[in-house]
Amino acid sequence: MPGVARAPSPARPAAVDDGDLRDLLQATRRRKIWDLSESLHCSIVGTCLSAGELRQLLVKIGTDGAETASDHDLHGKAVLCARNRDDASRLLNKALDKRHRVALHQFAKAKSEAAVAGLWSEAVKRGDIPGAYWAVLTHPAATEALIRRAFGDVHMLSHLVGTANRADIRRLHRLEQEQAALLAKIERQQAQLREAVMTRDAKLRALADELSRRIEAEAAGGKRDEAPSQAAALSALVADRERRLAAEASRRERAERRLEQATAARGEAEEACRRALSERDALRRELAAAEENLAALIDGAEGAGALDLGGLSVLYIGGRPSQVSHLRAVSERASARFLHHDGGIDERSGLLPGLISRADVALFPVDCISHEAALAVKRLCRQSGKPWIPLRSASLAAFLAAIAPLRAMADEARDPVPSS
Repeated sequence: MPGVARAPSPARPAAVDDGDLRDLLQATRRRKIWDLSESLHCSIVGTCLSAGELRQLLVKIGTDGAETASDHDLHGKAVLCARNRDDASRLLNKALDKRHRVALHQFAKAKSEAAVAGLWSEAVKRGDIPGAYWAVLTHPAATEALIRRAFGDVHMLSHLVGTANRADIRRLHRLEQEQAALLAKIERQQAQLREAVMTRDAKLRALADELSRRIEAEAAGGKRDEAPSQAAALSALVADRERRLAAEASRRERAERRLEQATAARGEAEEACRRALSERDALRRELAAAEENLAALIDGAEGAGALDLGGLSVLYIGGRPSQVSHLRAVSERASARFLHHDGGIDERSGLLPGLISRADVALFPVDCISHEAALAVKRLCRQSGKPWIPLRSASLAAFLAAIAPLRAMADEARDPVPSS
């Protein structure tokens, strides 16, 4: 219309090339299993899914022979499914996402390669590998270098676990062989015993019939002078059979006792293996904490890598007197206040309540403290609402591994949550 100014038309956005658009989408979405290198498929299937999950998935896909295939064959079939972008690989990718959705949600908060690498390092220290491995490989911020690092960590971890368990596996295998041999021997002895009993009963019946016939013949006027000698022979034969039966029964009882001893030894070996694995994991955690914090504490380094407890009061009960000065130096380098009580050896146990009331957390080594002192510490900490941490040993590494997680407590003490 005349006299009415027309509004300027908005500028049209510049055209986006299709290749640039695909690159942008690729950089902001998680990778699928068919996007990854085929050299990674074997480690993904072997690490992130169990044999039972693989069998259920392959049966659902309709893979031939999945119901009866061995674990190795299941692994190979699943690796082949991951190569092509089809219904089978989509179901495999969906199963991996569902199985590790907690880890995927945690890694989704990381927006940079450094953040993803940090989450992966924490997962390796905790031993929580499967979900973190899948999350790292498919994360959009993961570079080729980070993927190679994660693949190398998983590869070497399999070697470490195999080396640590090889001796225990050999011992368990030997015990299983001994148990199988004893079971086979007992079965053979029981079969021989049953055969001996059946043979004895048959001979006893035959001898009883013969004796009855001879007695009847003697009663009818036969040779009476031969009856006593024949009866004695029969009695001797019966006694011999009973002795052999008793010997077989005794051998069977001895074999059963050996089987019980072998079973008990196998149980003890399995328990020792579990304890060794638990101690190995604890030593790994202590070693990781020592390697991460010890150099920074001794050199007096500061910054993001240094351990800073922000003035927390740490009470250490028990331990070896020769190590107290080292523990105090480490605590002070970490900006913590170190309190110590020997557990009642030289110092009065009546000082414990006051020290616990002044401390933010109490620690004590289980191998270097009396049973009564440990119970007293737990009771006083419960009464005062203070946390306590039992240490595996009185070593400096165990102490470092215990105080490293206290950083979160120090942060909370410095920045308390405001009350509503």
